[in-house]
Amino acid sequence: MLSIPIKLNLPLTPRLVTSLPGPRAQAIVQRDRAVTSPSYTRDYPLVVSRGQGCMVEDVDGNVFLDMTAGIAVTATGHAHPEVVKAIQEQSARLLHMSGTDFYYEPMVELAEQLAIRAPFPQPQSNAVFPAKIFFTNSGAESNEGAIKLARYYTKRSLIVAFLGAFHGRTYGAMSLTGSKAVQRANFGPLVPGVTHIPYGTHASLDYLEQQLFTTILPPQEVAAIVVEPIQGEGGYIVPEDGFLQRIRKICDRHGILMVVDEVQAGMGRTGRLFAIEHWDVMPDIITTAKGIASGMPLGAILARPELMTWPPGSHATTFGGNPVACAAGIATLRLLESGLMTNATQMGELLQASLTQLHQRFPRVSLPRGKGLMVAVDLLDKQGNLDYKLRYRIIQEAFLRGLLLLGCGKAAIRFCPPLVIDSDQIQIALQIISEILSSKKIIGSGE
Repeated sequence: MLSIPIKLNLPLTPRLVTSLPGPRAQAIVQRDRAVTSPSYTRDYPLVVSRGQGCMVEDVDGNVFLDMTAGIAVTATGHAHPEVVKAIQEQSARLLHMSGTDFYYEPMVELAEQLAIRAPFPQPQSNAVFPAKIFFTNSGAESNEGAIKLARYYTKRSLIVAFLGAFHGRTYGAMSLTGSKAVQRANFGPLVPGVTHIPYGTHASLDYLEQQLFTTILPPQEVAAIVVEPIQGEGGYIVPEDGFLQRIRKICDRHGILMVVDEVQAGMGRTGRLFAIEHWDVMPDIITTAKGIASGMPLGAILARPELMTWPPGSHATTFGGNPVACAAGIATLRLLESGLMTNATQMGELLQASLTQLHQRFPRVSLPRGKGLMVAVDLLDKQGNLDYKLRYRIIQEAFLRGLLLLGCGKAAIRFCPPLVIDSDQIQIALQIISEILSSKKIIGSGE
């Protein structure tokens, strides 16, 4: 069997050997600008060559500590040997055959593994799985399919989504998204029938029930409420206690489906396989992607079996459930449950404790929020208002010091590292940020 040995041996701490970006990186950035769409968002000129665990190396030999995981994707770390081996072995057997038209075992096996773990009601018969699975290529595609499934099953057209939400940029997903105006500007008309309300508060649900349902949004015509258990792009916002449970009750009361978008929060990132499990809420449909296959393009829709009754040809995909991606997904799931979810919980507690200490030293950093290794802090000005310019300066300076960070929300820095991160690496990241916050160049004089 084909097997390529993995001998990266990257250091476990940042190592900078050139100015940033280095000469090779600068050349590639220039080539990129000439031929790729300007719609890509690149926060800083990082040109990655390879990765290992929580470390990535650029084309000039500079090594960075990665607190982004490719936007919460490389759950098991970069190039985990078990995931790479699964990809190598499967690619030597079969690269593609399309699960739309044929069968292959990796797709069935991963579907079984996800179905038995779905936080849905357990069937009385052991021969029946608590979920059915539709595989996709991405989170946006998962959410597109969930919209179709909810409308198909309920025979209703209206959908409730939330301000600050991010569900993707394809038309249906973009119609649910309420994150940034630039994501919707000049693309209208969008998919009709979507109403947005504020996220995470009981006041918002009061408004839904007492105002919208009684005036312009008949609940008997609502197919689904689509919600992130923790908002991702919106700022890593954790909802008020009882918020998600109350959505479940509203859905039950009116025959509405509760669709939970776990694209960023799911697959072990919060210390549970699905973040919704922290609240003991059983949704009707779950969408997932990102961390499901450690970087291979794969997503999934999980639905209670009685909901997924659409007929052959009503919804399909050429590449979704690709055998190589599914093999990576099987290996990823095994690794998550053999210690990485536990590590996410433990390292997440350490990260929040360290960020709390950072807040005490630097009041312009808010207290942290989140669960597991899905954590964020806001950057504030002297008056305590959100300061997106300071957030930008810190992220840029962190890159120049060998630390990769991403923003979210209006002025937040998110921490979503690979779930293999250790305590030393967390302390290195916090030390770099502390040094940046101590710099008058970044914060200004007289702070």
